[in-house]
Parts: sequence; C-alpha cells; structure tokens
Amino acid sequence: MNFLHIIDQLSAVDSDALDRLDTRRSVFSSLTTVAKRTALASAPALIASYFSKAYAGTSAGDAKDVFAYALTLELLEEDFYKKMIASPYFSGAPTAAQGAINQIKKHETSHVALLQKVLDAIGGTKPTNITFKSATFATLTSFSAQLTIAQLLEDTGVRAYKGRAGDLLGLADVTVPNVGTINPLQSALQIHSVEARHAAHIRTMRMQSSWINGNGDLDGMDHYKGAIPESTTTQSGVNLIAANSITPNTTYTAKDAQASFDEILTATEVLALATPLIGA
Repeated sequence: MNFLHIIDQLSAVDSDALDRLDTRRSVFSSLTTVAKRTALASAPALIASYFSKAYAGTSAGDAKDVFAYALTLELLEEDFYKKMIASPYFSGAPTAAQGAINQIKKHETSHVALLQKVLDAIGGTKPTNITFKSATFATLTSFSAQLTIAQLLEDTGVRAYKGRAGDLLGLADVTVPNVGTINPLQSALQIHSVEARHAAHIRTMRMQSSWINGNGDLDGMDHYKGAIPESTTTQSGVNLIAANSITPNTTYTAKDAQASFDEILTATEVLALATPLIGA
C-alpha cells in the first residue's frame, strides 16, 4: 500500500484534508525518512483511525444508490434538452445558442451512457421513465423561458454532485465492460466539472454572471437555498466579511463571498426539486 500516494490523491480532491486530521500537519511533516514512511504504511489500523477521524460522517456510501441518483438527474437533463431542440422556438434562436444547446445535449447523453454502463457493471438498478414532464415543458413558450429552466437544472446538478461526492470517497475502482477501470469519485467529479461549465455557459447566454452572487434574476429561488444556502458568507467556520477575517479588505462584500464558493444540496433537497419535473 503506497500511503503517501493515497495522501496525494486525497489532497488533490480535498485540499483541507490534512488539516482535519487530529494531529494536523505535524504528523506528516515528521515523516522525513524512508524508515518512518515504511513503518506508517504498514500500520493500517493507525491509518484507518486517522481517516475515520478526518472524515467522520463522510465514509464511503452505496455506489449503486449514488450512481442511480446521478443517472436520474442526467436522464432528466438529457430529456429536457431533447424537448428543447425539438420545440418550435429552437430554430429561431441564434446560431451560436443552438450550437451550445446541441453540444450540451451531447454531453448529457454521454453522461447517461457512462452511468448506465457503471450501474450495469456494479449490479445497480437503472432508473427508467425519467423524462421532463411534457405539461410543464409546454408552459415554456419561448427559447428564453427554456433557457431559464436550463439554468435551474444545471445549477441544481452542480450542487447535487457536490452533495454526494463524500459518499464516493474511498470506494474501490470499478471495471466497466467496453470502458475500462474507473474510480467512482473521479468519474463523478469529471461529470460535475462539465455540469459546472454548462451552468456557467447558460448563465452567460442569459446575460447573467457565470457564478451565483445574489444579483441574478433566479438567485432567490429554491434551487439556490437548502440547508446551506448560496447566500452564506461563512466557509469552514470563518466569516469571510467579518472584521479581522482572513480577507479584511473592506471592498470584499457579502456578494463577493457568496460568489467565491458553491454550496451543496442534499439528495433529499434535490429530489424535492426534481420530482415535480419528472413525468409523462
């Protein structure tokens, strides 16, 4: 077991990981010799103790559940873009906008295909009949109105992936036929980053900022609330706009703090938002 490689991988995903260990960085700064590193690498009980304390409450979850959840969201998004492209308002949209939506739809289709293969490989149950409710879509009587829902879906998807990433931490690699060996957390984060690019691009298409900062026309909706709302100005227990904070610049406003970090949505919160949109 290459313990130092594990630390490198963990730090790449969570830059604060080492700071959450009981003995902080002193534990790792003391590993100055090959002998000490070898000794620690051969002590799985000690390693398990460190990791359980550093990630209390975020142990590996059920990959079948997480990937089925992700597939539900991707199927909903894919069907929405299919309906958007087939609508009578799409042909009247600017050429660049049509190209962007077509490309985003291709991305969603690729995400669906991969998640379906992963669920097949791990013996999970694939969700079916996940479509964007036609009656709801029929109320979107302009390309602009459709872009509004696209923004809500993409921003929700970004927060949804962040909310479940901890459940994938520590899960073993999965061999997917005709795909290869994948790491569940890495695959989820790769999809998550593309969803964030979708969200930013659609926000730009709507003449909104690429990030959530409280100035957008949709920023007060339920999709931006949750147990930890996007309006928070506190991160890791630090009030970013308080006097003597880590950024005491008086020009660093609440909106700046809000825009600097994205928050999670829990599975319960996401499904509460998505379920009313799913249907025939």
